[in-house]
Amino acid sequence: MSFVFTPQPVVSVPVVGRAERFPVHRIYCVGRNYEEHAKEMGFTGREPPFFFLKPADAIVVADPGKTAVIPYPSLTSNLHHEIELVVAIGKGGRGIKAEDAASHIFGYAVGLDMTRRDLQTEMKKQGRPWCIGKGYDQSAPIGPITPAAEAGDIGNAAIWVQVNGSDRQRSNIAKLIWNIAETIEHLSNAWELQPGDLIYTGTPEGVAAVVKGDTMTGGVDGLSGITVKVA
Repeated sequence: MSFVFTPQPVVSVPVVGRAERFPVHRIYCVGRNYEEHAKEMGFTGREPPFFFLKPADAIVVADPGKTAVIPYPSLTSNLHHEIELVVAIGKGGRGIKAEDAASHIFGYAVGLDMTRRDLQTEMKKQGRPWCIGKGYDQSAPIGPITPAAEAGDIGNAAIWVQVNGSDRQRSNIAKLIWNIAETIEHLSNAWELQPGDLIYTGTPEGVAAVVKGDTMTGGVDGLSGITVKVA
């Protein structure tokens, strides 16, 4: 097979303890999936889950023991961090039941859903898509994927992010409004999930701005943490 130009390489994420890498298909993100974050964004209650997507090449891998560097993006003056548990899908399917969801999970990782908040807010006001605020280049830093069997009690794990050594977000995965299995059930009713899909499951309260020179250090108990600097 020939192409009119050389295709981009496959986007992939390292896997803890393995030489093989996880090839990324799509990135799904869950909006307002922690109650306190929903409140700080002006909403309340357990609304039906909703989703948005980021392009696969928004991934920036944050290797253990190293600091990944992302540029401060264009067009914004209000860049926010959102720490998230990421679910890596290893077996696809449509209409997956919550009770069967675990069998479709390859593993878990720590991710940051970086957001041009001022652009997102303006799009909301105009009733337009959020893509410019959420799906821009290098907006999805992620750490290595830990296979599910090695991740421990992920449903009750602590999740946090610090900026320059000070706490910004700190919560627990148990506080998800829609838990991991429920999220997979809802998501797979809207799209047929594929091996290689990543699900950013939502962020807890405490989202705030970062500026050039800030360093974010985030983690979820049982997983490899990430360190990301804004250049």
